[in-house]
Amino acid sequence: MRKILMATAASLVALAGAANAQPAKQVAAPGTIVVHLNGYLQFSVNAYGNSGFNDGTNYNMSTGSYKLSPVGEIGDVRLYPGFDAQTENGIWYGAQVELRTTTSNAGKGVNGNAANGAGAGNIYVRRAYGYIGTPDYGFIRFGQTDSAFDLLQRGVIESFGDGAQWAADGGTANVFVGGGPATFIYADQGALYTTNKIVLISPAVEEPVLGGKVSAIVGYEPNSNGLKEGYATTAGTLGANDASIAGGSNVRRRNTVDAMVDYDVKLNGFATKASAGYLYGSPLGNLTGPQAYTPLGVFQAGLQTTYMGVTVGANVKAGHVEDGYAFAPKGGRAALGYSLGVAYELGPISLGTSFFDEQSSGAWTPGSTYARTLTQYGIAAGANYQLAKPIALFVQGMYYHKHQPTTTTKGNAQGELISLGTTIKW
Repeated sequence: MRKILMATAASLVALAGAANAQPAKQVAAPGTIVVHLNGYLQFSVNAYGNSGFNDGTNYNMSTGSYKLSPVGEIGDVRLYPGFDAQTENGIWYGAQVELRTTTSNAGKGVNGNAANGAGAGNIYVRRAYGYIGTPDYGFIRFGQTDSAFDLLQRGVIESFGDGAQWAADGGTANVFVGGGPATFIYADQGALYTTNKIVLISPAVEEPVLGGKVSAIVGYEPNSNGLKEGYATTAGTLGANDASIAGGSNVRRRNTVDAMVDYDVKLNGFATKASAGYLYGSPLGNLTGPQAYTPLGVFQAGLQTTYMGVTVGANVKAGHVEDGYAFAPKGGRAALGYSLGVAYELGPISLGTSFFDEQSSGAWTPGSTYARTLTQYGIAAGANYQLAKPIALFVQGMYYHKHQPTTTTKGNAQGELISLGTTIKW
């Protein structure tokens, strides 16, 4: 008879970033199902400030009839229901769902906003996927899930402070007006992982020279729909969600493919991981004129190594892309970004810092008044203390700057914050 187990503390894992790279959690034995109801709650108090141009892309601390408080609180809660199992003949399979709360208007309480009000409809699906396979032959993932560009992103160090920094979705960076700088240097963002796709994860193959392991991931996304999103047709006509086809879209994709190769080796006390790959995606056709956007074409390479608790990493991305993995306008400059980071762990204490710098077309379009290049950079530093396995305290500081002048403005904006918070995982 099949044995059913509820997940215990032994099943606790980091519930963001790297955890999504796991194709499966090994279950106890063939014929066993392990059911999970993990979760994550984070809360922080933040002293912060924004300053710079007020043109719709960033804001001063005082805008119009509103004055923003320099101290704010922010938090996030997520639930991770799912299961991992193994058939009697050794095939692994399972499913994972990530549920989150929505963002609501400030000052409302009860998570109400103009769309749903009074706390109703504030839980939504962010990730939802199934998988099947074996460690010896690889795995297939299917659903609304991460793909190669995220799962094998190496050298982007986020394991300190709130665990997300500039890739935050509900983290401390979201207290900035406008959410701080949008980026493409972080591949772990919803623009890539909230769409339906099929992902092939190869087994790790040992190479004979240094004894390292080589693996690869390939993903295919037919379009940028998520779960339960078809054409939304009514009486055979296109629904409102498809209206952007007629005018073109800088965010809706088709035929997106990404592939990464990873190398993992332990040598002389150093645990090193290196990866490289490419992402391609086409914009929807423009029915009213020439295509206004360049297809996505992004190269990524990353390297990180850990020695005696110290991890150092670097990552670079380059190609035709805008922040948020939007399409660049025709005639726009190629983008280039890099990230550098270091983290240190000693027992319950961890420290870290990271820096990113990137250039892209930003708000420039043909004929606009913007300069051709948006330059932005940011630095984050933080420390964590783990009171117990499920709970940690953190302090984090962040600063960013962005620059894209127009014919009438200097185009500078910046923000800074210091946060005190706690993270609970179960």
